[in-house]
Amino acid sequence: MTTLAPRSRPPFRADHVGSFLRPRALLEARDRFKSGAIGADELRRVEDEAIRGVVKFQEDLGLKGITDGEFRRTYFHIDFLTQLEGVETKGGINVSFHSNAGNVDFAPPVMQVTGKVRHAKDIQRADFAFLKGATTRTPKVTIPSPTMLHFRGGRGAISKEAYPDLDAFYADVAAAYRAELASLYAAGCRYVQLDDTNLAYLCDTKMREGARARGDDPDALPRRYAALINDAIRDRPADMSACVHLCRGNFKSAWAAEGGYEPVAEVLFNELGVDGYFLEYDDARSGDFAPLRFLPKGKVVVLGLVSTKLDRMETKDEIRRRIDEAAKFAPLDQFCVSPQCGFSSTVHGNEIHVETQAAKLRLCVDVAREVWGGV
Repeated sequence: MTTLAPRSRPPFRADHVGSFLRPRALLEARDRFKSGAIGADELRRVEDEAIRGVVKFQEDLGLKGITDGEFRRTYFHIDFLTQLEGVETKGGINVSFHSNAGNVDFAPPVMQVTGKVRHAKDIQRADFAFLKGATTRTPKVTIPSPTMLHFRGGRGAISKEAYPDLDAFYADVAAAYRAELASLYAAGCRYVQLDDTNLAYLCDTKMREGARARGDDPDALPRRYAALINDAIRDRPADMSACVHLCRGNFKSAWAAEGGYEPVAEVLFNELGVDGYFLEYDDARSGDFAPLRFLPKGKVVVLGLVSTKLDRMETKDEIRRRIDEAAKFAPLDQFCVSPQCGFSSTVHGNEIHVETQAAKLRLCVDVAREVWGGV
């Protein structure tokens, strides 16, 4: 019988997706920067101070994987992707997000590929270097999945002049990611997480219909996306852990998609070459645990059993019962626990109190200690 134990490499028994509620001082500084009242240097000074605070917050809770809370970003994906050469934002596509309080309409900017995609500069290296210097634990970098440049706009959002052949587009995107990961590794990064909404959206009937309307085959896209991600991470050294987080949308406690993992599970677990999966499992919209039967030996699923969308606290008994249910489909030793998503995937933040954010993370740590003997 396998002896349950804490994990020495990522993902950890108690982990988290990455983003945290922005402190008021940071939000006010961003507003002053936007109005021209302060410059970029002053904004970065405020960001640095806020990041030191959120690092201590994570360390005090007992977490091993430490992020900067995504405190330098407005959106989890756009701030990164628009720093690639050939990527711009143009307008927005309205998305109806759903919450327990009703629908929320949101039209974030849409990425457009207007030219050849290139890694023209280091994107996260300076931010990572600051984070690494602020913690003695394992600093984690969260970046958007390379699939984010395709799904929402499809072929129509990718220049036909630059890319008459989409295979060349996928190859260039993967090469850009390999360059960024090499830069991060050289700076000391050993833990990377790719945030991917699209594999989760392909579990939603309406989203699948939307993909068909754009000319894509929703049954073929999971395999195409797995190949893209694999190409993007193929050169990472053995001591760099790469995980993927599947998200159904996270904006002001609302979500965009629903549906269990069954449509993508076999490809997700057996063709996507990552070390771990952060999967949302906080409520019925995520489906049941049956897709976990495809999880092969050697890979880890971080069960996102604690909601970042609701201010209501889960109980330890609830979480342990859910872990037991998941363990009917894969070994307990291949699981960890976390909140289901970030607390603030955009600068706006979820409708949740700062105190509840801390309590939910503390719950994950406490459960991990009871189930696996530590984080």
